[in-house]
Amino acid sequence: MVNSNNSSIIPTDQLVSLLLSLPEEAKQIIIESEMPYEELKTKILGKDSEFGKLSQSMRSVPKEDKQRVGVVLNQVKQSLEALLLEKSKATSDIDKEWMDVTAPGVRPPEGHLHIVTQAIEEITRIFNKIGFTRVRHPEVDWDWYPFESLNMPHSHPASDEWETFYISTPFLSSRGSNSDRSDLSDRKIASSKTPRNDKYSKIVLTPHTSNGQVREMEKGILPIRMINIAKCYRRQIDISHTPMFHQFEGLYIDKNVSIGHLKGVLDYFAKAFFGADRTTRIRPFHFQFTEPSFEVDISCGICGGTGILKNKEKCRLCKEGWLELGGAGMVHPVVLKNGNVDTNIYNGFAFGWGVERTFMIFI
Repeated sequence: MVNSNNSSIIPTDQLVSLLLSLPEEAKQIIIESEMPYEELKTKILGKDSEFGKLSQSMRSVPKEDKQRVGVVLNQVKQSLEALLLEKSKATSDIDKEWMDVTAPGVRPPEGHLHIVTQAIEEITRIFNKIGFTRVRHPEVDWDWYPFESLNMPHSHPASDEWETFYISTPFLSSRGSNSDRSDLSDRKIASSKTPRNDKYSKIVLTPHTSNGQVREMEKGILPIRMINIAKCYRRQIDISHTPMFHQFEGLYIDKNVSIGHLKGVLDYFAKAFFGADRTTRIRPFHFQFTEPSFEVDISCGICGGTGILKNKEKCRLCKEGWLELGGAGMVHPVVLKNGNVDTNIYNGFAFGWGVERTFMIFI
């Protein structure tokens, strides 16, 4: 060991001898050591190591011997660094060669389905349990299906071009049915009972999924339990509306269907999707394609349907305990007749609302 006291001067020959003995001593330490590389390097070459202490003794070496001792010092340092490098490579090779093939792999990060897609899948699953089958109907359709087939006269404001996206096509233009849009303004003054000669005269982006009602009836397979989930398009855009949104439509046609059946289905969905403590209510309303018609509300999940929070403050979400969910009602006889359904035997109910709104209320 080297005495760190500066007053102790090591003779030159003894200093050289001590330096030359370091590689052999360090080699044994390096081989047996399991400490991390950086710690081992500090132990061998650091300021407080044997090499570091001997290096400090260079200050007391006579001037005529400094060059000889300096050469030895550099050679020893290079030898020590070579030993450390060899140890580092050996450790690295072991780490690279060793692989536990029984260890579970690391899964790459995955994304997730869009929340609207998640809601659609959940809605489909819930209604499948009570016999409703998901169907698909055109999102680009003849305007007769979303309007006049649903008991909306062709003069109805909803079919105005300021509310609905109409599509111009070379096929329709060649027929002279869509090249002149002046008849749209004529609708406003036409009699609501005036029938249209050609129900396949115009094409629209469907403003609601109800266009699938009559299309499903036209299949001629009764009874009907269907869920139609699709994109809808309306000429509206503001802070709470977008030109494209998702909607789902439920339709049940059978013998002796009642409002009680409708209410039971609505409550079943509310409890399955939103939670067992939620319930629905129906309020009289008006829709052209149902009679009687209802607005559907669901109890607020924040205040529990009371309108009052636990701190006695008024619920800022619902104001009075209920949140508007969508519309529903008993299918209008005119709609059934347009679908070639015998109204003396069959009746039914329909309901529908936006998928995005449903998921927002859920959150």
